[in-house]
Amino acid sequence: MIVLGDVEKNKIIRAYIEKANETLGVIGYTEHGKRHSHIVARDARKILKELGREEKFCELAAISGYLHDIGNVISRESHAQIGAIMAHIVLTQMGMDIDDVAEVITAIGNHHEEDGLPVSDVTAALILADKADVHRSRVRNPKFIKFDIHDRVNYSTESSVLKVERKDRIISLDISIDTSISSVMEYFEIFLSRMTVSRKSADFLGCRFELIINGSKMI
Repeated sequence: MIVLGDVEKNKIIRAYIEKANETLGVIGYTEHGKRHSHIVARDARKILKELGREEKFCELAAISGYLHDIGNVISRESHAQIGAIMAHIVLTQMGMDIDDVAEVITAIGNHHEEDGLPVSDVTAALILADKADVHRSRVRNPKFIKFDIHDRVNYSTESSVLKVERKDRIISLDISIDTSISSVMEYFEIFLSRMTVSRKSADFLGCRFELIINGSKMI
């Protein structure tokens, strides 16, 4: 079976992730490179593992997390669907079992909140892991936080921790925000759609989604 380590070593994939991140930087987006890929891979795996899912699907969730943004190398628009096609080509060339490829590309193609839905356990885990990565380290130029709400909200976030409570069937995102930089209201203003799809994803996994900001439960 192809595992995350094999994917991380692939030169083609590394080149796509690095170029995609570079391209998004040019148009002013937050970091979408190896850091983001590793964190999403880690948390997608953790979600399914903590919920007791089969190891195979935990690994496929990690691979999906690592690859989910490669479509940005071609275009930000429809990057999820573009990335799914790219992942199909590369993973097939690597010799991945076609059923495993299908799981991965389904997740990648459905991970974006504007046009995706949690249609499988792997997809749901990827969505939750992706939307949970909010942090000041993703902001490329702190000088712009006065002018860009996305940068401001990310820069205000001092910590973000995704937690899975298997016994109580709760998946929570616990974040700490410096409200002198951005208000809680601004967080909801730009991330409401992300929190909505996160709730749907937790529901798909048989759990309840909770959002905790500065120690207070918001959802």
